Amino acid sequence: MSKPVLVSFKLCPYVQRSVINLLEKKVDYDIKYIDLANKPEWFLKISPFGKVPVLQVGEEVIFESAVINEYLDEVYPPALHPRDPIQKAKHRSWTEFASALLVDQYGWTMAKEKADSDKKREDLLSKFKILEAGLPSPTGNTLFFSGSQIHLVDTAFAPFFMRLQFLADHKPELYLLKDFPKIQKWSETLLSLTSVKNSVLPEVPKEYLEFIKAHHSWMGGIL
Repeated sequence: MSKPVLVSFKLCPYVQRSVINLLEKKVDYDIKYIDLANKPEWFLKISPFGKVPVLQVGEEVIFESAVINEYLDEVYPPALHPRDPIQKAKHRSWTEFASALLVDQYGWTMAKEKADSDKKREDLLSKFKILEAGLPSPTGNTLFFSGSQIHLVDTAFAPFFMRLQFLADHKPELYLLKDFPKIQKWSETLLSLTSVKNSVLPEVPKEYLEFIKAHHSWMGGIL
């Protein structure tokens, strides 16, 4: 089997999901970093949407993070999806919820006016209430979406939690999980995993904040 090559932009949370999966499965892979503001011609030829991630497997190209992660889960053990069809479908549904959180997070950080930023913050908190109610109760020091074992759905949420933590580490008042104990425990569990810690380059926390500042958003002005 050809060694997979993942095409990435350093700050992209969707790429990070795939990296976490590859690391959890201990897959030997290569990664190519591109600048999305100056996309190389070779990338535009293989990415129909001009977006990352893209996975190259020999002469074949796969795009869209959810599809890439489903492929990786089918090809490389251990399987991170539940076997039960209804549980697998449930996990896929909540993966879409994770993507909605990432969209709101981006809107929260990029909003030009405080009122717009506050609105996105409230959207996030509303979704947290739904998510908190759907999580199991912790039985020990760790918590995953389905209790005690990592699944593909957990890897979908990890990049969101990591970006929340980047903001909170820099400015504690931006921490949003204090009223959601189960989500907080889940976030702590995921961020403690070696696969999650190693899924971004060391400079990413600083560059994430610089990215927000560079877009002259309201949040960028207070970071």
